[in-house]
Amino acid sequence: MFAKTAARTCAGRLTAGHGPSYGQCNNVTLEASLVPTACNLVRLLQLSGAALLGIVLAGVAVAAPTQYPLTLENCRESVTFAAPPKRVVAIGQTQTEILYALGLGDRVVGTAVWFSPVAKPYEAVNAKVKRLADNDPSFEAVLAQEPDLVTAMFEWHVGPNGIVGKREQFARVKVPTYVSPADCVGKDNSGAGDGIRTQMFTMELVYRNIREFGQIFDVSDRAEALVAELKAREDKAVAAVASLKARDVPVVVWFSSRDIKGDGFMAGKNGVPAYILSKLGARNVITTNEEWPLVGWESIAAANPAVIVAVKMDRRRFPADDIEKKLDFLRTDPVASKLDAVKNNRIVIMDVGATRAGLETVDGIETLARAIAGFGLSP
Repeated sequence: MFAKTAARTCAGRLTAGHGPSYGQCNNVTLEASLVPTACNLVRLLQLSGAALLGIVLAGVAVAAPTQYPLTLENCRESVTFAAPPKRVVAIGQTQTEILYALGLGDRVVGTAVWFSPVAKPYEAVNAKVKRLADNDPSFEAVLAQEPDLVTAMFEWHVGPNGIVGKREQFARVKVPTYVSPADCVGKDNSGAGDGIRTQMFTMELVYRNIREFGQIFDVSDRAEALVAELKAREDKAVAAVASLKARDVPVVVWFSSRDIKGDGFMAGKNGVPAYILSKLGARNVITTNEEWPLVGWESIAAANPAVIVAVKMDRRRFPADDIEKKLDFLRTDPVASKLDAVKNNRIVIMDVGATRAGLETVDGIETLARAIAGFGLSP
């Protein structure tokens, strides 16, 4: 279990800060991202409308109350809400934490698909919510919670090939579904695997997710405040690394492997990790549009990345989910151990949160930039 920096609670911001920590062998741990603190959200909810506008939403347009019935276009489907949902099942950690960030934890009656511990500010509210599964819940387990909304992080859970359920299955029992736009806009999930991205992921898809939750639950003012805070964080992070840009430094991001000695799931050229690399001017050695293609280590060796990013998570679906097994493989495998990144100890350990399309994405930009600079690779 990795250590997380304590959140700066009640500091007059919507988010809490984390910084990089540097260990032996030049390994760098990217910790869980900045997330909205619970106490600040409570303050937001307790403030009068005028104070809220003056203190938090300065410069942000006042959001109109939601008019019901509300119809949204979501991942090629029209979804209609007659009223704000009161019983939500969230299939995916990102969707769950966005709901918590918007002060909607009391509406969540079940969660599933967890890669790491819940962000610290949400521990108390999350402890009151039933966890249906660490990985994939069954259709029956979801319906047993009597939800009036099911939201999913990935289409492969709820979508045309949904392993939890297809959207029409939920529609037949009159349960609306909402899938994160980050997993369907500019992305084709019709085939097997994690899908193919035809366009580069951007944080605008996360902001759209937050705003649409704001409409669905009639909390658009909270949504706009959260978006404004995240945008300011992203702008600040990009500005902070402007002089550290690692132009064209070759990097590979290793998520996991079904077999520790087999091909690895590497970040494709248009996903969340690729977005982080693009902000730094670094070059992803993987050039396929697949989200997380399986790539052999011989192919990685041919590209010979200067930096390897190894993803750390608590999930244990595959053997290589374990970061210690990843690091041992890199040190002992006859092919991987010969890579420049391994021989020169240029390995970045990245928390899984930074690889997801959600509240924890932006933090990866500055932290990875400082790691690359620490390796002496930036100009």
